[in-house]
Amino acid sequence: MQAPRVAQQWERAVVLRLGRFIGLRGPGLFWVVPFVDRVTSWVDQRTITTSSAAEQTLTSDTVPVNVDAVLFWMVHDVQRAALEVQDYSQAVSWAAQTALRDIIGRTTLADLLRGREEIEGELQRLIDQRSNPWGVTVSSVEMRDIVIPGALQDAMSRQAQAEREKQARIILGQAEMEIAHSFQEAAKSYHDNP
Repeated sequence: MQAPRVAQQWERAVVLRLGRFIGLRGPGLFWVVPFVDRVTSWVDQRTITTSSAAEQTLTSDTVPVNVDAVLFWMVHDVQRAALEVQDYSQAVSWAAQTALRDIIGRTTLADLLRGREEIEGELQRLIDQRSNPWGVTVSSVEMRDIVIPGALQDAMSRQAQAEREKQARIILGQAEMEIAHSFQEAAKSYHDNP
């Protein structure tokens, strides 16, 4: 007698017969032999989101930052995901976290704040390279937040304010030079025409 099982549209069932892989089943109705066949896992083939955080990681210019990122990935090879790695979702999460720390460690704070798109692309390639042997592909990585220490934020704010003040003084000095030049021309005009 066979027992019926049902897999949803997005699921694939991994079936073992007496401990050996015999195939994938689903979507829809399929049959297993009780006590002989066993469904060991149900693999979701939809896009999955995983949040990843690199807490207190130093940039290449030794600035401590906290970076939060979101990883969008999916299982493209169910057999490899079920048989090649113990827990593929946890493995993807750890791969994302270590890749995020690695990228942050190689990047300066200025590049981290300015070049998010390049960093996200590099992160995606790095995580995808690590997870492809497990049957998982990464569709995108998005950095949600970059948190720098409050004292450094204040220092950066003061620096930006000083830069603006410097620019304002340069503009004011140039305006005064133009006014002085105009007065000088006017004085020449008056001197030549008494």
